[in-house]
Amino acid sequence: MKNLSKQPCLIARSLALVGDAWSMLIMRDAHAGLTRFDEFRKSLGIAPTMLTARLSALTEDGLLEKRRYSERPPRDEYVLTAAGQDFLPVLFAIGAWGRKHRPSDGVTRFFDAETGTEIDAVTIDRATGAPIGTRRIRIAGPE
Repeated sequence: MKNLSKQPCLIARSLALVGDAWSMLIMRDAHAGLTRFDEFRKSLGIAPTMLTARLSALTEDGLLEKRRYSERPPRDEYVLTAAGQDFLPVLFAIGAWGRKHRPSDGVTRFFDAETGTEIDAVTIDRATGAPIGTRRIRIAGPE
């Protein structure tokens, strides 16, 4: 299988970074304010070795930044970078798709912390203002 990070398609390249469920869920939890290894482990129920690997990859790929918060014992936390912060709309787009096409009884809901309103994500094309998915697309290779 070809390495996705070398593909000309930006969707493929991006999936090479965050295309597995654990990475997506770590990013969700980071956006919810979790920063420490034990917080992620408790929230996700993920094996420590898997969590270590995913946190390392997300850090190496520039979505999280590792910061030391204790010298004795040495302890690090993981905080969102600008690239990591820009990932939130991707998570909400996936959630919006799930709300539309998967059973949504008894699921987690997301609210705007300032207004208290439930977030109902919509993706639009900046140039036309049209919701993504309402117009045909054309795919063009690199120039």
